[in-house]
Amino acid sequence: MQRKSPWLDSIVLVFLIVTAVAMMVPYLWMVVSSFKSNMDIMSGQGSFFPNHPTLEGYFTVFEDAPFVKWMWNSAISAVIITIITLFTSALAGYVFAKHQFKGKRILFMLILATMMIPFQVIMIPTYLITARLGLIDHLAAIILPNLVSSYGVFLAKQFIEDIPQDLLDAARIDGAGELRLMIRIIAPLILPMLSALGIFTFMNAWNNYLWPLIVLNDTDHMTVPLALVYFNGTHVINYNVVMSAAVLITLPVMIVFLIFQKQFIKGLTMTGMK
Repeated sequence: MQRKSPWLDSIVLVFLIVTAVAMMVPYLWMVVSSFKSNMDIMSGQGSFFPNHPTLEGYFTVFEDAPFVKWMWNSAISAVIITIITLFTSALAGYVFAKHQFKGKRILFMLILATMMIPFQVIMIPTYLITARLGLIDHLAAIILPNLVSSYGVFLAKQFIEDIPQDLLDAARIDGAGELRLMIRIIAPLILPMLSALGIFTFMNAWNNYLWPLIVLNDTDHMTVPLALVYFNGTHVINYNVVMSAAVLITLPVMIVFLIFQKQFIKGLTMTGMK
């Protein structure tokens, strides 16, 4: 068996390190700029790191806008969307993977077809339905249209198909119902997939900008992606304020990823394995 060249491994390692650093530079610049004064950013003559670090941008974020309320709105909507999406994806994936019924293949193909439709195509019908239900300017307008993920259903189905049928039959013989079977048997076995899907869902819900911009009008009901537009409009030249808000917005997503990092990587590596 031919051994790998240590020089080749070193080159690959250096390339990966350089790529990772290059990807981190914009985020690092954002964090560093949040501690600069607006004059230092505008002049462009200062060093990369602030000469006189200041928390002025962070103070402005909390004093000039209900930023804590916006964070709470985003947290509530993102958590609810993530939890219910994981449940509906696992439940639908279990039905499509382990049950036989008429029209199963056609229905599953229709669900997959929705992944190919851009949101802009269904944006107006969704808005009209939301308005008819009287949900405009409520957090429910953000939550309800995002409780089912066709990608989540597809991913759950692919994972659940690999679970031995004998294991499920044994649980049924012991008296387990279908819902209990899914929660007690299926869910623990697909936990890596659920963790990966949960991170993607939470990030999409947290960073969702277009739909909240359409259905939310009241400032108290805004979510954090709209905060950047608010500070860009209110503080046109205060880039340190915008950078401070951006840093605060990215923190919850980073915390969620760090908590579920192991399960996330495991879920990705198991995606193509049988």
